[in-house]
Amino acid sequence: MTATGVISAILIGAIIGVLGRLVLPGRQSIPIWLTVVIGIAAALIGTFFARQLGLADTEGVDWTEILIQIVLAAAGVGVTAAIMSGRSSTRV
Repeated sequence: MTATGVISAILIGAIIGVLGRLVLPGRQSIPIWLTVVIGIAAALIGTFFARQLGLADTEGVDWTEILIQIVLAAAGVGVTAAIMSGRSSTRV
């Protein structure tokens, strides 16, 4: 992977993470940097799943792949927010 590929993955992952966070109702009490990290992971995992299903290489925009990535990011943000809110409520 080239430097341009890494930068693109980070930017797309950040966007996917923010979109995943926006899909969830309510407020998520996790830092934005963690949302970006979750988005990057969701983008990579979503691309892997889309390729396995034969959905990643289409003409034009790969809307199905993007949808998979956003769903994974929303799930990741939701789980992380739940874990972090559980931790913060047990601290005294």
